[in-house]
Amino acid sequence: MASVELYDTTLRDGAQSEGISFSVVDKLHIVQKLDELGIHYIEGGWPGANPKDAEFYQRAKGLKLKNAHIVAFGSTRRANVKAEDDNFLVELVKANVKYATLVAKSSDLHVERVLKTTPEENLAMIADSIKYLKSKGINVLLDAEHFFDGYKHNPQYALKTLEVAAEAGAICLVLCDTNGGMLPEDIVEATKAALKIGKPLGIHTHNDGGLAVANTLAAVKAGAVHVQGTINGLGERTGNADLCTIIPALKLKMNVNCINDKQLASVTEAAHYVSELANVAPDPFAPYVGASAFSHKAGYHMDGVTKWPDAYQHIDPSKVGNKMRTVVSDQSGKRNIIAKAEELGIDLTGAEKEVKALTEKVKHLESLGFQYDNAEASFELLLRRAKPNYKPPFELVDFMVVVESRRRQSTRKETDNMLSEAMVKVKVNNEIIHTAAEGDGPVNALDLAMRKALLQFYPKLKQVKLVDYKVRILEESTGTESQVRVLIESSDGVNEWHTVGGSTNIIEASWLALADAIEWWLGKYNK
Repeated sequence: MASVELYDTTLRDGAQSEGISFSVVDKLHIVQKLDELGIHYIEGGWPGANPKDAEFYQRAKGLKLKNAHIVAFGSTRRANVKAEDDNFLVELVKANVKYATLVAKSSDLHVERVLKTTPEENLAMIADSIKYLKSKGINVLLDAEHFFDGYKHNPQYALKTLEVAAEAGAICLVLCDTNGGMLPEDIVEATKAALKIGKPLGIHTHNDGGLAVANTLAAVKAGAVHVQGTINGLGERTGNADLCTIIPALKLKMNVNCINDKQLASVTEAAHYVSELANVAPDPFAPYVGASAFSHKAGYHMDGVTKWPDAYQHIDPSKVGNKMRTVVSDQSGKRNIIAKAEELGIDLTGAEKEVKALTEKVKHLESLGFQYDNAEASFELLLRRAKPNYKPPFELVDFMVVVESRRRQSTRKETDNMLSEAMVKVKVNNEIIHTAAEGDGPVNALDLAMRKALLQFYPKLKQVKLVDYKVRILEESTGTESQVRVLIESSDGVNEWHTVGGSTNIIEASWLALADAIEWWLGKYNK
């Protein structure tokens, strides 16, 4: 079995994504998670570039890592400056690491137009920088920046930069598609040419052309033995090659040994963990690790995977720590209803009549704006309500919402103050409760009024919070008469769930989704 080293640059390249900023503590936690995943090299940042990265390298010394080496990143010395006098190289040495990656220009156009120096001086910069770090006991990897663009324009010079680095003692020559615009055949041609130098080759690709993963795998097939990327493909512009896609592809598709089976089964957890610390929602459609990566919506497909899981799945999802999901919608058949009920622990065996009725009801409700793909709590309530012995924790009687604009005089100008008040009637144990509450908007007022009515019967309900609220207009052509869908996300601090409501009235749609959210939680956790 072939073997490949994995190099993660989430903490540097990934942190260059718009809206991403990792604290030092975040970085330390991510290092530990990547070490558990089996990553061999973890690039922490650029020592000397900012105080945060300098602090990271100081604190990283205390980490007890089992698999990974911490790597410092920097650039070759500046033109016409001695290596020992270059501040960034000195800071790399101060980081006290065993491994460092130096970025160097491999394109003569970049040397002349960006560095504003000569091709000969650039070669000297590469050699001097590597030799200086080696003299300090540091193993050096070379990131050959713009290598593939440089190879297209002037292959002799691009290869010469690699030769000089190899002669100076670099342990790995990493070929970079920095602009992210190469095709797999470009990658293969240049990688095979670089193999003749006789040093281990690495690959570092960006995703500007949507081919970062494909180009990485093409380089491995061509002979690269070192792969760089980021978790979830984070990175500047459109991102870097996604290690969460690359690792399973190497291991399961190409039979390349990079991590063990147990580590592979944690890749989904690692992807979600980094998303959490990056404060971005995990991509549900991400290959291998997304929540929808193994979801089945069409009844025809669901029937197939029920009989044979490989019918519509390219791998066993458990191998990457994911799982198959059944999605119920207007495209579903009875098989989806039964399979989804089984997932939720509801036995519909022998309930053919009920299943048929549920299937028709789902299709009817979706025609009215409901959608259950991402509202599993609402769907579970449909299943439970279909059972003859189901007793809801409360029943809706009616509600009214008043939204009033009140003009008030401030010290500077007149302002409009919007008031939302909701009046709610619910029935609990044959007792009708009538309450009212004011809120920041009609949905908040409804939420507060309903809680006010129910808390006296269910005090634990105070744990439940509405954390997200989305409205989707389904038929824009009909203007204000359009059907709308409301999706609500709720949380009790431990669990999260989604509910849906649909109507031509946005308040009614919100009311239905909100009531589902509370009813589902009371039936599930208020025991």
